[in-house]
Amino acid sequence: MSLKGKHIGFGLTGSHCTYDAVLPEMEKLVNLGAKVTPFVSYTVQHTDTKFGDSADWLKRIQEITSEPIVDSIVKAEPFGPKTPLDCMVIAPLTGNSTSKLANALTDSPVLMGAKATLRSGNPVVLGISTNDALGLNGVNIMRLMATKNIYFIPYGQDDPYKKPNSLVARMEALVDTVESAIAGKQYQPVLVEKFRD
Repeated sequence: MSLKGKHIGFGLTGSHCTYDAVLPEMEKLVNLGAKVTPFVSYTVQHTDTKFGDSADWLKRIQEITSEPIVDSIVKAEPFGPKTPLDCMVIAPLTGNSTSKLANALTDSPVLMGAKATLRSGNPVVLGISTNDALGLNGVNIMRLMATKNIYFIPYGQDDPYKKPNSLVARMEALVDTVESAIAGKQYQPVLVEKFRD
């Protein structure tokens, strides 16, 4: 399936160590001809970490997409029936945002983008990155996997011996997952041996 001319929302939440793996995939979507509108959580907007300063990440996102960054719930809400997205991606998706999405809590621009897209009956693609996926958040991930119009970038344990509850998406499969999701299918296999990558 061609992504040329498709309007893709791309949400980022606060798994800062994952941005270097995610931004090249965002760039691939743009290079394939998609219009990519970035959504960022408040953590992305305001948190500086050892992985980089928030201002630098926002600058890179802006340079890749050339689209205004959606940085508030008010700006995100119109991406429902008024200006529908063909697909909304959230990558990385933290454990905190996973639990909120699974329980219908909408308190960030990224989660509002997902809610607006689901309201339009369009696909939402999730790229998880969380240390408690096989712990307390396991029930939330399974709830999302069983939800209509939600699709997952293939994921697996990234460090099964030191971090046995951690799951991270194989971000290089993002584009393939988006293409499948727009066609109404889950890209397979969804469970992978991430630690062997």
